[in-house]
Amino acid sequence: MKKFALTSLMALCAATAANAANIIDDNPLYLPSKGHFYSVSGMESSTKNADEVIFGEEFGFGITDRWAVKAMTAIRENNWFKMTEWSALGLGLTYRVADYTNWKFDTYGEYMVTPVWTNGNNQFLHGSFLDQKDTMYSWTLGVRGGYTAADFTVAGHVEMEYENSKSFNWNNKDVSWHTLRAGIDGQLVLTKEWNLVAGAEYEKALNRYNEVLGSWELTFGANYNFDSTKFVGAYITKDINHIKTAEANGNWEVADGFGFGAKFGIDF
Repeated sequence: MKKFALTSLMALCAATAANAANIIDDNPLYLPSKGHFYSVSGMESSTKNADEVIFGEEFGFGITDRWAVKAMTAIRENNWFKMTEWSALGLGLTYRVADYTNWKFDTYGEYMVTPVWTNGNNQFLHGSFLDQKDTMYSWTLGVRGGYTAADFTVAGHVEMEYENSKSFNWNNKDVSWHTLRAGIDGQLVLTKEWNLVAGAEYEKALNRYNEVLGSWELTFGANYNFDSTKFVGAYITKDINHIKTAEANGNWEVADGFGFGAKFGIDF
């Protein structure tokens, strides 16, 4: 499951650098103002498995103008809920290290549990709440920053994730691994109501699945702003996974697919 902070459903943003007021419009450098809540709800699926839909929610609060906290969750269903899964549950904390007129720089950390529960109809999962054989726990540290102006934003991020079969099982190397992610995102403001977003993220599992060289996720979307506190958006994604398989006789082949989704965000 793709991360929602990621990319896609979980990346939120603020409007123009020239204005002091935060505008939630899917800008990659969004951070809620002090005392403000925000919510971004979304769904996503793919052409490779159109019977599967993932519903995600990210809910956050601005503790100060520099500190923000958030909670994240996701539910996955397949074939009209014949298979259901509480895919993820997590918490995150962000600190804005630098906040100049146009330049922003953040550090952040996240803790995630995946999956939380499944109904047991998944051929890969056993089906229970916080199953000891299937549930994984991850810690993520990252940085993001960029330049935002009245009509465009360019931002980049780098993060490292540590995943294990237990929250603090640091020494069990057989069931733990590290994942590196790096990406760039942009937004182009067309009018007061419309903007376009695009991004590219590279992901590499550093000490797991040696047959996987790495993967790219490309995103393109459009958003409509009802006003400065509400937006709705739609997007498509393209996955490019470099995988070594027996069918490819030990050589690298590309396994890819298209995804699509929608989201609704509100700041209040």
